[in-house]
Formats: sequence, structure tokens, C-alpha cells
Amino acid sequence: MAKNTSNIRILYPALLIVGIILVNFLLNGIHLRWDLTGNKRYTLSEASKGSVLSIQEPITIDVFLKGDLPAEFRKLQQETEQILSEFAAVNPRLKYHFIDPMDNDEEREANLRMLQQLGLTPASVTIEEGSRVSQELVFPWALANVGEQTVRIPLLKNILGASNEERINSSVQELEYAFADAFTKLGLTDKKKIAVLKGNGELEDLQIADFLSSLKEYYQIAPFTLDSVANTPERTLNQLKTFDLVIVAKPSEAFSDSEKLVLDQYTLNGGKSLWMVDQVAISMDSIFKNEGKSIAMPMDLNLNDMFFKYGVRINPALINDLYFTQIVLATGSGNNSQYNPVPWLYAPMVRSSNDHAINNNIEAVRMQFVNPIDTLQNGIKKTVLLRSSPLSKPVGTPVEVDLEMVTQQPDQNTYTKGNMPVAVLLEGNFTSVFNNRILPFKTSNYKNEGIETKMIVISDGDIIRNDLQNGRPLELGYDKWTNNFYGNKEFLLNCVNYMLEENGLINIRNKKIALAFLDQQRIVEDKNYWQLVNIGVPVVLILIFAGVFNGIRRRNYNR
Repeated sequence: MAKNTSNIRILYPALLIVGIILVNFLLNGIHLRWDLTGNKRYTLSEASKGSVLSIQEPITIDVFLKGDLPAEFRKLQQETEQILSEFAAVNPRLKYHFIDPMDNDEEREANLRMLQQLGLTPASVTIEEGSRVSQELVFPWALANVGEQTVRIPLLKNILGASNEERINSSVQELEYAFADAFTKLGLTDKKKIAVLKGNGELEDLQIADFLSSLKEYYQIAPFTLDSVANTPERTLNQLKTFDLVIVAKPSEAFSDSEKLVLDQYTLNGGKSLWMVDQVAISMDSIFKNEGKSIAMPMDLNLNDMFFKYGVRINPALINDLYFTQIVLATGSGNNSQYNPVPWLYAPMVRSSNDHAINNNIEAVRMQFVNPIDTLQNGIKKTVLLRSSPLSKPVGTPVEVDLEMVTQQPDQNTYTKGNMPVAVLLEGNFTSVFNNRILPFKTSNYKNEGIETKMIVISDGDIIRNDLQNGRPLELGYDKWTNNFYGNKEFLLNCVNYMLEENGLINIRNKKIALAFLDQQRIVEDKNYWQLVNIGVPVVLILIFAGVFNGIRRRNYNR
């Protein structure tokens, strides 16, 4: 009996060990992941999974966030590593590495030059530790590599006037979209086609070069002129139908009825379009050429009836806004010239309401001589993407615009008609502007009611214009005079991607993520208190425990 009992005692541990090994073997190929966060921040959308699964080759991600980073950037590093681990769980071909470009002092300068040549500009971060303030360079960038292709991935968003914590929180919110967008670029095989309209006084290629170069990462881009409409309108329409989207960038010459019918029928056949049009003729160049004064005049592009039929009306007025951006004026002459930024009320800084995938989490957009838009009742769904500030007002035209206004104090009591729409998304089945009208040319496939499509109307042609320096285009949204970045490019890219994407990738931007950061001011104020608590309390507890323990021992032994 004793022998059987001994055998059982030996058998139970052996079975337990065998059972653990067997369970581990069975579960070895099963990977289970649970996202226990309240906002499901680590749960990838189906669009994100599809973007990384579309790549059948090895993917290498180099992330330049490593080393002695400020506290906020360590948070960005952790969140980046977490989101990459989620992508790697979906596609095991993905490998990622974190690199410290500042690790080796001897190679530091060479690494800086190499990264900047790749277009990876560093972020200068101010670090405050008590009374000590220092500046550090951080490269919040990643490079995604597949074969010979490389895509840059910005990890940090620029937000005017935001603290480091706000920038990091906004950047973390964009991480999934940033990486999924990069995987989409790397996996593209059949690019959609975009036509850039020419022939009606639109902006020159050099003036929109930066935006077009960004679009080329996603789409095929080609110029398209309506000049042939006069002779072969139907063939021109059929050629235009081969494009998925049309971009119209600040036309200054009126469209003929025949050209308008081509654009109308293109829309009704499902074509998408991005309109950036002005209803008032005025520019900073005309002001500077006329000794600081110019007359803003209404401009008729012969498009009013078409937009009215579709459900919007661009008014021939200028928006004067107390939420302004700046222009730079020169004073003095020769070597004594000084360039000073001054407020310009006709250049609104339009902030997004963050209520749509297009405008969510974007930097403020800079506009110039923008016009108010009215939305009209019809069967088309309308979403206002951008509005002027609450402290803005319309100024009717014709009106003289004088640079002297920068020296005058505006009367805030007159700014009572703000929140005017300046960018509107239209979605639905459009009705032809030529409904119950004589057609300017005969077409065999005329449609009176269209299939479902999308259109965005922006009442500012300059929203797409990039600055030039030494004859070369600068990044869209960058103001070389004030060294500020605005969200023009991100907003316009979102507009195009929203209209052309069918996988819903841009909807990832609607995910809301809130991060908890330490209050740096309270850290400084309460530093001594918490040091005392962390060091003193454990010592006191140990002394109390030792006293109690010794007391119990004495009492037991005294017995």
C-alpha cells in the first residue's frame, strides 16, 4: 500500500509536467490578442489590415525614435512600437527596427545630413526641467521599404500654438492612418487617374507643383484641356470620362456653355471633382503693383447656375476675419529694409471642426480672399468641411482693398455674421444644369439624372497654391515669410483620397485616442513632497515592521 501511494505521488507531478508541455505545444501556433482599452486604440480597422496584407513581399520599417528622448516622445515611441506590433501580427512579413541617429558622436553630423537629404526634417524640442531649459533634436520619422520602394512616414503632426503634449496626442491619433497610408502607397498596382483642368486661366503647374507631386504617390496625373470642345465636344467628353477625378484650380476665364455641358455630363456619369474657384478678382500681386491699393471686383466664370443646380452658391463677397494669418511688408529701402509680419484680415486662418474624416485632426488651413458659400435645399447631401471663424464678416464687392488697413483697429462689434461655409462636400445623384434647357451641342448619351458621385467646392483658388523660392516650389502650406506650416496640403489630400478611396482607409482618421500626460508644472511644484513620500514612507514602514516583529519575538521567547 505504501508503495502504491509512493507511485501515485511520483505520477501526479509527471502527468502535470507532460500536460503543461502538451498544452504549450498545442497553443504554440495560436496567437490571441485582446484589446482591453476603452477606445479600442490597438484594434486595427479592416481597411488597415487590408493595406498591409496587400503587400506580398518583405516589409522593413526603420523608425528614428530611439535613445535619450524627451518624455513626450518616449510616449510616441511606445505607441509607434505598439501599433507596428499590431501590423506585424496581421502580416508576419513586416519587420521593424528602432534606430537612434544620434547614437554615435562621430557619425552624428553625417547621419543628420543623410536624413535631411531624404527629406526627414528634425523637430527642435524645448525641454524644461525645473529652471533648466535645453533644446534637443528629434527625428519623428519612419521609412517603409519594400524592394526598391521607400515611403517616408511622418510621425509628428505640426499644430500651431500647441504644446508638446497636444502635438503628441494628435500624432498618436494619426499613427494607424499614417502607416496604413504608407502600406497603401507601397501596394498600389492600378492607380486611378486624375485630370488637372487647363485652358480657362487656371494656376500654372509650378504654382501647384507640390500638391501634384504628393498626388503622384497615389494616382496618375495628367493635364486636360477643354479647348477641343469647340470642334469635337463629344470626343472631349468621352476622353474626360476616362478620368476618375477632375481638379479645377483657380480658373480666371469664363467657361463656355459647351465646356460646362462636358463638365456637367462628366459629373452625372459618376466623375468626381475638386473645385477651387474665386468669385472675386483680387490678388496680393495687384495690391503691391498699385501702391498698396486695388479694387476687388465680382468675377463671372459662368458656373453660378451649375453650382446653384447642384446645391451651393458662391457669393461675390470677401470674408474679413479676426482669426487671421499674417503677411510680411517691407519698410525702409536698400540695406535699411526691414520685413515685418502684420495681420491681414483677408487671409483667414480656418480651423477645422473635426467632424468628418476629411477635416479631422488637421492643422489650420490658410486661405486668401475667400468667398462665403450658401448651401441650398435639394436632394444632394451637403457637409460643410470648413467655416470662417465666429468673428468674421462678409464684405460686398466691388470694394477697395488697402494695405493701410493693417494699421487700423477693426471694430469687433461689426463681426456678427461668422461661421460662413468656405468648403462644402456634395454627395448624391446630381441633376443636370441643362435640365429643360436647349443643349449647346448634341450628345447621344445625355443624362438628365446622374449616378451617385461626389464633389467638393472650395471658394478659394489660392488654397492649392504653393510659394516659390528661387524659382522652385516650396511645400504647400509653408509660409516662407513667417516660417509657419498650415494644413492646406493635408486637407486637400484628404479631399481627394476621400472621393477616390473605396476601401474606407481615410475613415481611420475618425478614431479618437486620448493619452494621459503628467502635469509638468505640478511635477516641479510637488517634487520635494513626492521625493519625501517615496523615500521616507518605505523607511518608516520598515522600521514599524521591524519594531512589531521584534516585539512579537521577545514576547514569544519570554514565555
